[in-house]
Amino acid sequence: MHARVPGRDRECEQLEELLEAVRGGESRALVLRGEPGVGKTTLLEYLVEQARGFHVARVTGVQSEMELAFAGLHQLCTPFLDRLSRLPAVQRDAVSGALGLGSERAPDGFLVALGVLGLLAEEASERPLLCVVDDAQWLDRASMQTLAFAARRLLAESVAVVFAVRTEGDPPPAGAEPVGLPELLVEGLPEPEARTLLRSVLPGPWDEHVVGRIVAETRGNPLALLELPRASTLVELAGGFGLPATRPVLDRIQEAYLQRIAGLPSHARRLLLVAAADPTGEPALLWLAAERLGIELEAAAPAIATGLMTIGDRVRLFHPMVRSAVYWSAMPEERRRTHRALADVTDPATDPDRHAWHAAHGASGPDEPIATELEHSAGRARTRGGVAAAAAFMARAVELTPDPARRQERALAAARLTHQAGNPDTALRLLSIVEAGHLDGRRRGEVDLVRARIAFTTNRGSEAPVLLLKAAAQLASHDVPLARETCLEVIDAAVFAGPHAYVSGQFAAATAARALPTPATPRPTDLLLDGLSARIIDGHVQAVPALRAALRAFREPVSAPEEGLRWLWMICVTAVGLWDHETLSVLADRYLRLTRDAGQAMGLPLALTMRCVVHVLDGELTEAAALADEVETVSEAVGVAAPLYAALFVAAWRGREAECLDLGRRADEGAARRGEGVGPVVSGWARAVLYNGLGRYAEAAEAAHAAFRDYRLLEMGIPVWSLVEYIEAAAHGGAPADARDALRRLTEVTAPSGTDWALGIEARCRALVGDDAEAESCYQEALQRLGRTGLRGELARAHLLYGEWLRRARRRQAAREHLRAAQDLFLAMGMDSFAHRATRELAATGENVRKNVTHTRSDLTPQELHIVRLVRDGLTNPEIGARLFISPRTVEWHLRKIFAKLGITSRRQLHTPAPQE
Repeated sequence: MHARVPGRDRECEQLEELLEAVRGGESRALVLRGEPGVGKTTLLEYLVEQARGFHVARVTGVQSEMELAFAGLHQLCTPFLDRLSRLPAVQRDAVSGALGLGSERAPDGFLVALGVLGLLAEEASERPLLCVVDDAQWLDRASMQTLAFAARRLLAESVAVVFAVRTEGDPPPAGAEPVGLPELLVEGLPEPEARTLLRSVLPGPWDEHVVGRIVAETRGNPLALLELPRASTLVELAGGFGLPATRPVLDRIQEAYLQRIAGLPSHARRLLLVAAADPTGEPALLWLAAERLGIELEAAAPAIATGLMTIGDRVRLFHPMVRSAVYWSAMPEERRRTHRALADVTDPATDPDRHAWHAAHGASGPDEPIATELEHSAGRARTRGGVAAAAAFMARAVELTPDPARRQERALAAARLTHQAGNPDTALRLLSIVEAGHLDGRRRGEVDLVRARIAFTTNRGSEAPVLLLKAAAQLASHDVPLARETCLEVIDAAVFAGPHAYVSGQFAAATAARALPTPATPRPTDLLLDGLSARIIDGHVQAVPALRAALRAFREPVSAPEEGLRWLWMICVTAVGLWDHETLSVLADRYLRLTRDAGQAMGLPLALTMRCVVHVLDGELTEAAALADEVETVSEAVGVAAPLYAALFVAAWRGREAECLDLGRRADEGAARRGEGVGPVVSGWARAVLYNGLGRYAEAAEAAHAAFRDYRLLEMGIPVWSLVEYIEAAAHGGAPADARDALRRLTEVTAPSGTDWALGIEARCRALVGDDAEAESCYQEALQRLGRTGLRGELARAHLLYGEWLRRARRRQAAREHLRAAQDLFLAMGMDSFAHRATRELAATGENVRKNVTHTRSDLTPQELHIVRLVRDGLTNPEIGARLFISPRTVEWHLRKIFAKLGITSRRQLHTPAPQE
């Protein structure tokens, strides 16, 4: 047992507890956070010393390597590469591509993260694994996001991941630090230990009040306490009475290092600069570059003697602040000369990106060969999934490009990459470089398109459709296919912006699309644009044939998955608008499958939400709830806010009032932050479903009316569904005239569609507002039509409404038949509020009903229930792990708990019906 770090009992105890938990089979993650010099690295060293029996993997972030994609991951994974073959093929290819080992595909960052998660679990299968990440704030973004993902998803693999992050300056950009992990704030030493440390480096006796003053000014920062006396002369110290005025601690540490550096011979300073400029820490590279610069071997001795540098198997500087002080205190030409020497000795064949990086920093002015090399590095980084690194390489290439036209072209490419990397401010700055030169119509359109997409990403309000439309107009005479796709983007953006974006968004886009030439061989996207434009301009009736043609085109086997992924959300909404349940089911399933196969984590929430909608319509609320949980899981895994619409759908149909209202409130707040005007529409519809199930019709009518009242042309989907809820609520709430007005609007979209879904819903609504003679035939038609679909929830509601009508007509026996059918369906689906409503109606007929109509629930957690369903679907542990973003070992851990709870011993026994939630 090594002695604890003095003054750090609390921190050491937490680290010891972490290791014990990992020895016991758990996984743990921790972020040590504190200012530079406070002792984070010392605590990491103590952690490593205590990790007896662990495999220890170390990563150190280097500020100058932040532009190199997956540089940190290289440090971590190189010792584990012999286990790469144990990963699923798609994850193995992704990790191989990220590490530059060759791959069959350009990796998605999410697949890389899943692969690293599996790799860590495999490495820990024989002995516990400790991953230590020092100076994590300087990891390249791709590595940080990957390691943070893995740390969040580890559970039962005997793995510990500990990050050390400095706190100073402005908040870091998104993705630059680990989020969602437990943190331990490392502060200065307690006063007694700080005094002891200070006295150990002070010459002679000191006044205790002055010692206390120094401790207070440094806030007990150990590095400051050690360095300040070294940087002061005896006269300055003067027993403590000659202290300078108070200045920030970090400034004083930096100044202390600068003074020590300035006292070195010039050849030692130049060698230190080479070490500071080279992040690899390779001794051979250091000496080759030193030879190029005419620096002798003897130059190392003074630098090593001061403790600023050590040279062993690696070249190490004492502290990151030493690297910064050495590098930035050198004159600019000295830095450039050093980078040129490092570029000369870095093999462009084996390490082309670092060679380009050094060459770029060594350039004293525009240099086309270096800019071309950087452009190639950007392409390699993009292929490896490092969008942020690709953006950084391309931005530097812009600075070094001498030709104005080529510079403009590269600036536009850099802006696109920077936008994809999630840095809109830098992307806009790059666009201003493009706009500084002459722009022809095509280039103007391309600039407007990037600017519009940035606006849509940052705020999905009414601004994005207007900007997209401007881009489409610019592109119209230069690139008709791109202009047509941009019009489609306008319509999509306007849907998210909500009803108030109709005139400036959808109508304007449809009008612009009509003015564009129609291709001789239309693509599926062309058919979709023509159909949507017809609906917006001519009305739903006239648009149905064109929209059906688009649906048929998208149902064909996919030849270009990228196009399918890009537009399948809109085509699924179109299937909803045409009340085509079969096509909706096929396309929603394809949408989710393609998104999973492509490993596009950022696209998964939308794809999962659409598939969840289909499960809700089919009355498969347990399956829908599992997908809603998966939306939350994948969002947490990639570190973004989870869209709540899927969970909101499920809560509304289940009739869980508190949950539904809370989700609706949170969804509205999130939509307001993103500028999505459609958010209140969705939450209003959900409240209408909820209140209709609870029999609170006035509240249901109010919520439904708020969801559709502002639409000049009803959007397909939720606004139309809100009409259905409003008709039921108004008819039950004593407002038949209002219900009839809503029915007239509904029939404008149901009659032309002509499907059993559309006409069944229309018949059910017509029965609510018709006379007795019409009502019965309409209810019977609704039951017949909906019974031919898979829409169990809508069918059950038709039985319920017909049973209620029969009871009011005093036909109790017939009423009981339909009310019992409704109750059975509601209970089977988990639609509790509607089941209670059916029970109340049954009781009013004189029927003896069950008192408790709510599901019995097992002791399994939602995630355990999800694992049971996936086992029943035939998935293996690695496949389940990939689906739930956990390691196969964690799946096995969950299965052991499931077996114990259910009293079974093998996964074969799970193939009986899954327990109800």
